[in-house]
Amino acid sequence: MTGLDARLTKRYDELVMGHSNGLPALAAGMKALPRSDKAFAQTQALWRFLSNDRVRPVDLVKPLLALAHEGCRDDCDDYALVMHDWSRLNYMHHHSKADRLQMTHRGDIGYELQSSLLVTDRDGAPICTPAQNLATKDGVLSTRAEEVLAPEKHLHELTQRITWLEQQNFAKPLVHIVDREADSVAHLRQWQAEGRQWLVRVKAGSTASHAGQSRALSQIAREMTYRKTRKVDYKGKPAIQWVGETAVVLTRQAQPFTKDRADRKTLRKSGEPLPARLVVSRILGADGHLLAEWYLLSNLEQEVADERLALWYYWRWRIESYFKLLKGGGHQLENWQQESGEAVFKRLLIASQACAVSWRLMRAKGEFAEQTRDFLVRLSGRQMKRSQPVTASALLAGLYMLLAMCETLEQYTPQELAGFAKEAIGWVASRRL
Repeated sequence: MTGLDARLTKRYDELVMGHSNGLPALAAGMKALPRSDKAFAQTQALWRFLSNDRVRPVDLVKPLLALAHEGCRDDCDDYALVMHDWSRLNYMHHHSKADRLQMTHRGDIGYELQSSLLVTDRDGAPICTPAQNLATKDGVLSTRAEEVLAPEKHLHELTQRITWLEQQNFAKPLVHIVDREADSVAHLRQWQAEGRQWLVRVKAGSTASHAGQSRALSQIAREMTYRKTRKVDYKGKPAIQWVGETAVVLTRQAQPFTKDRADRKTLRKSGEPLPARLVVSRILGADGHLLAEWYLLSNLEQEVADERLALWYYWRWRIESYFKLLKGGGHQLENWQQESGEAVFKRLLIASQACAVSWRLMRAKGEFAEQTRDFLVRLSGRQMKRSQPVTASALLAGLYMLLAMCETLEQYTPQELAGFAKEAIGWVASRRL
């Protein structure tokens, strides 16, 4: 890894592999591989690595950026999709973390993770997280800047993150996909002026001009024509997705959020009319009952079909799965014992690299890749559903077991291992008697 000396690079590689295993809830450091080093020594090594001033987030993100370039080139057809979202990390009871941030109520104390997940347009498979921030009480730690950044409102910061991602010159054009928090006409106009391509979920009550009349999107949707596109699962039950599209123009004034209603009126700002595509996705049950409805706005050209846009937004849940993998399914992030946001952020980037390794294994094609996945799942000891025989968390656990086995075989002969097994079985049998 460029930017670090050989010793630190070797330590980084070991830490990534250590994070390839799901950790118990109270794990303070990485899980030690079964060698002569003790668990305390491993934890101490992790602490030293994360406390080293020469190890910076801008260095730790470089392997992820390399994977992003590779994934855009090899795994994307026409576009690279970037899912943007925010997730709160609760450390309410971790009083040793002096830079914790109070986000909303008194019990909501910790850090805020701001992530951008790169996803392939081929099948929605995640590639890596090329840009991330961690907001603390002392400022915002970021993979795109060496200095600590000043805190900003979500969409202001996201605009800067999007600009930085566009400057990386990936092999495929980026499409930025954001949930309803991005229903801000001021920011959509700014992204349009800067040449960004976006797909945003908006509120049903938002207004747009259609057929020369300004109306709520929900009213426009009632007059649209829909067609059946695909079978989907909705909360574990079979359903049908219907999609409709029409052209609209955003003409409303920007209304920045303030607590003072009087300020909202004075701060309203008009802007250029913004043409956009309104795509409405409806999920209907077997009896025709409406189960869910999404209102999507996009500035992508008509060459991208509306049903494809609806599918892309459906894949936005990949970033929710990433947060789940960090917090519960693989890394137990909210139980980490590091005593500063900087140390937590560095370790988070190491864990992100481990996630990217498992995603790459899941994307790999060919018979040998399938055999490798089956083998790692078997090593993990996880019981898998028939409908989902492979998961990222199972691959992470299996990869750790494989690395542990390889390291064990370097220290002991097969005969010694057979002797250990015989001794252990004999000990268990004697206790049964």
